[in-house]
Amino acid sequence: MFNNLLFISLAPIFIIAFYIYSRDIYEKEPIFYLLKALSIGAIIVLPVVFIEKQLSVPAEKLEGISNAAWIAFIVAGLTEEGMKYLAFLLFFWKSSNFNERFDGIVYAVYISLGFAGIENILYVFSGGYSVGIVRALTAVPAHALFGVVMGYYFGLAKFYPKFRGVYLILAFFLPFVFHGLYDFLLMANSPFFLSIFIPLFIYFWIIGFRKISIASDASVFRKNNRY
Repeated sequence: MFNNLLFISLAPIFIIAFYIYSRDIYEKEPIFYLLKALSIGAIIVLPVVFIEKQLSVPAEKLEGISNAAWIAFIVAGLTEEGMKYLAFLLFFWKSSNFNERFDGIVYAVYISLGFAGIENILYVFSGGYSVGIVRALTAVPAHALFGVVMGYYFGLAKFYPKFRGVYLILAFFLPFVFHGLYDFLLMANSPFFLSIFIPLFIYFWIIGFRKISIASDASVFRKNNRY
């Protein structure tokens, strides 16, 4: 029972991690730093839980759409994406291994997967197999996709310093908005908002794969033109 729940919790994490690793075509990141990113993502769960608990207090006075919006954007989106953003800045922004645009995506996604892994274990062990299957297809890929967007703009900020300020803002703002929208549409308890969720999630996938391809191609092009 324990092993099965643990497998369901972590399988989507490792599948996505392997996919991102495989897309780092030209110069793969050292395994140690990938494990470091996963570990940091897991560790930030602790401050996130504390901060979210404090930010949830005002939500007790809100109802309906207002409550859903506060929880989705402020409690979840702002806190979780904010901590991932800070983790990237503190541990990987100045790293010598962050030497290609695609590296931004790699590290941001691995931080997100570390966070999602712990979160997933908590939800799956509490809710069981059905929760694990649903989250494997929705919540875990969503965290990865938010990481893709964050890492994409970190990559632009690193290698296009002229617009660094704008890209650093987008590296946080877009994942925050996407995360908030994702949670809000599920939490609003409205058939209308729920009907928007599936096309929005498909849109997230399209954006994610497009940015992965652009950043991967840019890294290869940059390498090939150095010689």
